[in-house]
Amino acid sequence: MSLILPLEKPALNLRPLLWLLLPLLVLATLFFWPLSLIVEQALRGANGEIGLETLRQVVDSKRFVGALLNTLQIAFFATAGCLLLGSVMSLILVFIPFPGSELIGRVVDTFIALPTFLITVAFTFIYGSAGLLNGTLMSLFAFELPPVDFLYSMQGVILAEITVFTPLVMRPLMAALRQIDKSQLEAASILGAHPLRVIGQVIFPAALPALMAGGSLCLLLTTNEFGIVLFIGAKGVNTLPMMVYSKAILESDYTVACMIALINIVLSLGLFSLYRLAASRTGVRSQPC
Repeated sequence: MSLILPLEKPALNLRPLLWLLLPLLVLATLFFWPLSLIVEQALRGANGEIGLETLRQVVDSKRFVGALLNTLQIAFFATAGCLLLGSVMSLILVFIPFPGSELIGRVVDTFIALPTFLITVAFTFIYGSAGLLNGTLMSLFAFELPPVDFLYSMQGVILAEITVFTPLVMRPLMAALRQIDKSQLEAASILGAHPLRVIGQVIFPAALPALMAGGSLCLLLTTNEFGIVLFIGAKGVNTLPMMVYSKAILESDYTVACMIALINIVLSLGLFSLYRLAASRTGVRSQPC
């Protein structure tokens, strides 16, 4: 006579679910709930009903269109400047060592920890109307007006953002360049390859993931940068974050401010999606910056 033993069901382990519940609770409290309040306020019209009335009002505004174009223009030019300057400086620091190159590399790392307004204040002391450069030129050449007047314009904002965010490109790029096999570079130089060809065929493919990671981070940060534009006080330069601030704080128009903030969030997510698409098309794996 065969004995049939009932199979015992394994006990349900709830510990992984409990560990997952804590970060979900933090995200829901600190991110999703405030975001839902912004979305609700942005979509609620003057009559209290949910609709797109505020969106149409914002999109039809010339002030909003100008702020959007300024935001994109500053973001793309600042990111391009960060990539260009960061690439040149990284190549020099990694492949052309000189006395003090390690110190410069550490200073670059220190720049990442500094608040953005410190760089802006330094720019004001150097390039401002009453700054060091203008004061020196006016005393030497007897100028009646400050000859250097680019700081309080879009060019000044772009230059300040390039100075602030270039280390975000250099840090991952220098790490990637140090991992390149030096024997490949030596073989290319022995065979008489032109330096530009070596950069294009050996260095650039190895540095592409770091360039895309650092460039995408710079693009997102410059799109949402607020402090630099505010501290410089550029004439006629209005961006989406500045418009959110002015609508909410100065005009107390919270519905329009929430709608512009929502558009800014969608813009940032769209730019990040373009980066992910480009990374997947080129076979680049995402790297932490």
